[in-house]
Amino acid sequence: MKIDYFLSLVSPYAYLGGDELANIAAKHDAEVNVKPIDLSQIFPKTGGLPLAKRAPERQAYRLTELTRWSRYLNRPLNLHPRFFPAAEGLAARMVLAAGQTGGDALQLANAFGRAVWAEERNIADTPTLLEIAAENGYDAASLMEAASLAETESRYQTCSQEALGKGVFGVPTYIFNEELFWGQDRLLFLDRALAET
Repeated sequence: MKIDYFLSLVSPYAYLGGDELANIAAKHDAEVNVKPIDLSQIFPKTGGLPLAKRAPERQAYRLTELTRWSRYLNRPLNLHPRFFPAAEGLAARMVLAAGQTGGDALQLANAFGRAVWAEERNIADTPTLLEIAAENGYDAASLMEAASLAETESRYQTCSQEALGKGVFGVPTYIFNEELFWGQDRLLFLDRALAET
């Protein structure tokens, strides 16, 4: 069984749901295809708005929901992280490279999310990315080299186009058996879908 996982590495909800996704996949012996996407390509075509352009009421409620989920999941989360938003392109390509070279792309993606939302680290900073990769068991220099290849950049762009083709409009989105589950609060339904297969 395979789950396509479309995410932004700086999404707080991808961070909040990352460990639970890993647990669900392990429980069902499912493979997670981690596919970072560029929301600047998604939002204009699907009616979404970057955070800074959302109405104040929506921005305020977002903070309320993040507080609720952080407490419910007992996961640390800084509502106003020092390095958010951060350019995530290189980190995203490192995640793709990890998957291409036999590594655990989900583990690395979760580590980058934790870096932003719980550790006050800048995932747009190359030395920081190298540190995080090494902390997660990678030969950081080799992973960075793979992430810098033109084919990895092309795959990153392809993930965004694939997301649009599958109806993805926000993150995190999980797709199993062509059924779309948007938001980490839908992981319960993903779990049930896997159990029923």
